[in-house]
Amino acid sequence: MGPDVLMAVRHGESAANAAYRESLRTGQALEFPRPDADVPLTDLGRTQAAALGRWLDELPATRRPELVWCSTYHRARETWRIAASLMTEPPRDVHEDERLIDRVMGELELMNHKAVDERFPEEARKRALLGEWAYRPPGGESFADVAARLRAFLADLNRAAERRRVLVVAHDSVVAVLRHVLERDDDTDMTGLATFGPVANASVSTWERRDGRLHLGGFNAVGHL
Repeated sequence: MGPDVLMAVRHGESAANAAYRESLRTGQALEFPRPDADVPLTDLGRTQAAALGRWLDELPATRRPELVWCSTYHRARETWRIAASLMTEPPRDVHEDERLIDRVMGELELMNHKAVDERFPEEARKRALLGEWAYRPPGGESFADVAARLRAFLADLNRAAERRRVLVVAHDSVVAVLRHVLERDDDTDMTGLATFGPVANASVSTWERRDGRLHLGGFNAVGHL
């Protein structure tokens, strides 16, 4: 059967998010100098995580999450830690799962498109030829690969969280692909992800069970911020 309610949250703004935004403004190549798994939140990201926690705490008891699954990456764990610290009774059943990490970019990790163009021009050409949704960087994942691990995660979640309310704290790629997985069966065509738009930091997307399946109730909501 699976969960009655599934809420998926993107982590608060990270240091890499802020650096990418600045690189878009300046047009400069960017190679963020640390492993993706270790990127921390910015001050704004911590503020967003706190706003998320206050919003969760103000939900009616019948709407608050009972279980939490979190990415193993630092920025997701930090988001949940801050949010939970502001809840009167945070869920005690909390799990970390590597299947919820951000899309793995392999040799192109934490590089913007300009940096890839300069350092890996052949990969830039390959991405342009295949399209963002089908392209798999060296040592990394395509979006279809992310969908495969999320399908496996959901299969386990359905057994572990039957008829309960679940919160997932993860990344923009996870939230977008999760919507694809819940709405579509065809992982050979991932272009629909583009229509979901950028998933905002600390946004909340919600699915609710009706007629035996999860239906989208709201996507990329940021009113609590």
